[in-house]
Amino acid sequence: MARNTLVPETFGPLQGVRVLSTGSVIAQPFAAALAAQMGAEVIQVENAHSEDTWRGLGLKVPTKDGGSVGTSWLQERRNEFNVSLDMSTPEGHEIFLKLAERADIWMESSKPGSYDKWGLSDEVVQARNPRLVICHVSGYGQDGDPRYLRRGSYDMIGQAFGGSMYQTGFPENAPTRATPWTADYITALYCLSSSLAAYIHAKETGVGQSIDLAQFEAVHSVLAGTMVEWFQLGSVRERSGNRSPAFQPYDVFAAKDGSIVMAAPADSNYLKVCDMLGLDGADPYWISARTALQEVSGLEFDALLRGFCEERTVAELVEQLNERGIPCSAVLNSADAANDPHYQARGIHMEWEDEQVGTIKGTGLVPRFSETPSKIWRGTTARGADNLRIYHELLGYPVAEVERMSAQGIL
Repeated sequence: MARNTLVPETFGPLQGVRVLSTGSVIAQPFAAALAAQMGAEVIQVENAHSEDTWRGLGLKVPTKDGGSVGTSWLQERRNEFNVSLDMSTPEGHEIFLKLAERADIWMESSKPGSYDKWGLSDEVVQARNPRLVICHVSGYGQDGDPRYLRRGSYDMIGQAFGGSMYQTGFPENAPTRATPWTADYITALYCLSSSLAAYIHAKETGVGQSIDLAQFEAVHSVLAGTMVEWFQLGSVRERSGNRSPAFQPYDVFAAKDGSIVMAAPADSNYLKVCDMLGLDGADPYWISARTALQEVSGLEFDALLRGFCEERTVAELVEQLNERGIPCSAVLNSADAANDPHYQARGIHMEWEDEQVGTIKGTGLVPRFSETPSKIWRGTTARGADNLRIYHELLGYPVAEVERMSAQGIL
């Protein structure tokens, strides 16, 4: 475990764990940010000559210095120490190794071989820190068919190659991506969970290890029975829109003033819907309607339910369905979520202070820990804002050396 953490407050289940993060954009850095909100000390390294493109994507908020920064950066890069470094230089190479010596986990995202060309192979890095856990995040993995390994990958590429995009959307339309960045966020969760699993092993044995995490495999692994259906039954799972292909009701339904979703997978739920519609749920005709989606009974049931919904408002439907114990929800947008009483009661939206912008309000801390709660102690910073703190206080470089390396573009 890392000692003498630079995090100014002790909190969270990962207090005392030091994570070195050298990836960019979304997946891997988001894993590190999740660790940071759980109390880990996260050192995020950006290129000394160009900032992470995630800083400037999407809608932007004005900064104190007259610039602007993307809303997703403000939301997702809290609680981190930010430094800049050119690892391709001899001095940058050595600085990185000194950071790795003091880390418990190193997470990175790049094409295979990127760090090897700088002389920073796993063998070199772990020779300096045998306990280090290394998690490599890439589009296609560290090995496999060589024609794939150097290909670039972003979120939608991962969804397409991983197999989820083919199933997403409506049968009559082209495949669609799941938003906002589902492949990246799934990959981030795998990155954090696998890194912490390996960290526990390293604590017990003193032996670190490398993790090979391919984005497309993370996506592919959460496709339920898709591949069993192919290998065992020769069946390709197709797009079915919002409907369940196996039973009803499980879909989006139009109301007078918006939309709701209704999900009744259990027999008891279906009987409650029948009762609400004034139908005899014990009648074989309506029993068959539950699964015979394209038969006369199934189509009639669907038409009756949609007519019922179209005559009522979203609020009326949500109240009536929940009173009967039928799972449902309004389809919320961001304004709806901000004003929803349950969101407010749980305090999911909160304010924090951002060094670049000032007071920010956004999504708070997920999940909740009873004994070691997470915390936001810091918002985002400018690139390289913590160079002096990390390189001087943690690594011991004299202030004049840090200033010299900054002037020379090493930092």
